[in-house]
Amino acid sequence: MRGPGSWWRKKSTPAKVETYTRWSFHLFALLEVPAIGLPAFARAGAGLGASLAAIVTVHAAACAVTASRALHWTRGRRGQPLLLLRALGTLTAVLALAALVVETHATPGGGAGTAAGGVFAGVPAFGAGTLALGTRSRRRAFAVVAGFAAGCGLAAPVLGLPAAAALVTTVLVLVAGGFLAFTSVFSVWLLNAVYELDAARETRARLAVAEERLRFGRDLHDVMGRDLAVIALKAELAVRLGRRGRPEAVEQMIEVQRLAHESQREVRAVVRGYREVDLGAELAGARGVLTAAGIDCSVTGSAPGLPAPVRSALGWVVREATTNVLRHGDARRCAVSLRVTDGLAELSVENDGVPDPPAGDRPGSGLAGLRERLQELDGTLRAGSAGPGRFRLTAAIPLPATAVTEVTAGTADTTGTADTTGTRAAALNRETSEAAP
Repeated sequence: MRGPGSWWRKKSTPAKVETYTRWSFHLFALLEVPAIGLPAFARAGAGLGASLAAIVTVHAAACAVTASRALHWTRGRRGQPLLLLRALGTLTAVLALAALVVETHATPGGGAGTAAGGVFAGVPAFGAGTLALGTRSRRRAFAVVAGFAAGCGLAAPVLGLPAAAALVTTVLVLVAGGFLAFTSVFSVWLLNAVYELDAARETRARLAVAEERLRFGRDLHDVMGRDLAVIALKAELAVRLGRRGRPEAVEQMIEVQRLAHESQREVRAVVRGYREVDLGAELAGARGVLTAAGIDCSVTGSAPGLPAPVRSALGWVVREATTNVLRHGDARRCAVSLRVTDGLAELSVENDGVPDPPAGDRPGSGLAGLRERLQELDGTLRAGSAGPGRFRLTAAIPLPATAVTEVTAGTADTTGTADTTGTRAAALNRETSEAAP
């Protein structure tokens, strides 16, 4: 059964930020009613107070609709809502002037004048903050605020408001509107930055895939280019010898057959990706890449003396796990552990920031390929949740008795020495930090 917060956990990080931003501006619109409308209703009485509260409510609704459309525009989902922006600006000016007229004609010292004054100062501030969402330039956003403040300062004395009250109103509109406009501009900048970072993250993952394809192409070219060149020369030599009736032609064709079978085996090895991978280099690379991506990565344990096939298989596990951490979820910490216990080489990769359901359980994650690779060595792969928001990938490969002895001896010989993996990871981290802008 899905929990009440499952809809939120399923959202990506940019979608969460956008939802938070959108509802924040809706909250700003709702706050306009209790901040301005309700005090006006309480001070001005039933008749005039209800009218002022209705004016503020209408303006708040217009601000909410305009903010929603403006956010869609900033994300490129629809055109700029020019009509809504102009309508909101006009409505703000008309309502502010109407409140100013009520204030100037109200009884001095009465509640009606105070209530109308609050509406006259508050409506332009909220309107200017919302209009700032519909502009791409910060200068235009703050120019809107300055325009509303100047308009209030000029219209107030003309309609009979004292100069001191007009100055106070101008300052209030400038400060409150400026704060709301700054909030709008900063929120839009933050939202766009989060989406750009997510796009960069996706691009990095695609580049990693493209780099792997290039590596595969280079390996295939090296294998086929060399062998095909030799096969072509051998075949040409066999043809010439055969035309001359020389028995050596048979030997050359046998050599061509041997080379063809060898090339077939090498191509299969390249296609399946069974070429050996250095476990130490993969651990160091994983730590460096994750650290560069802002993920706190720790690598513990060492197992020198592991057989080459075991090192290669575990290296592929580290590579696939690192790719999953980068591409899925929003990890902040990742822990890699390598140990040998009871004749079993075990590698564990655990990270946080995993959505529900975990990304590793989704089809096409590459875990099926890892299981097939480990099955060649009678190994197992376990992947699943390790707690709320956490995911653990564990690979275990049994070791032959002779390999266990070598691993134990290698571990004893390395007592008191620095861990090679940690040293290489530290060096890679230093290079990454120096190369960063």
